[in-house]
Amino acid sequence: MPFKEREISKMYYTMGEVTAMFDVNHSLIRYYEKEFDILQPKKNKKGNRYFTPEDIENLKIIFHLIRDKGYTIQGAKDHLRNNVDQSKSQQTVINALENLKKFLLEVRDEL
Repeated sequence: MPFKEREISKMYYTMGEVTAMFDVNHSLIRYYEKEFDILQPKKNKKGNRYFTPEDIENLKIIFHLIRDKGYTIQGAKDHLRNNVDQSKSQQTVINALENLKKFLLEVRDEL
């Protein structure tokens, strides 16, 4: 592959973009914002939330713990409180594997 497009990353994502990424309601994101200290989106004067890429990664970790591993809200909070670095490194590996899977599926479809 001679040319590799680089992914365009934004500095801030709106609440609508975040809910579309995770396919959830606005209320669930707001609830997780209240419950988890690692989730701190910026708010403007109107109260609109703007999520940084770090917030998106933290949301991925939270959804992985709750949906995939079956943690309760309190269990996920305790796990993140004690193992933040380990969870972030695991999420990095998961993201890399998902990108690899996407690439391999694209190659398969081209064949």
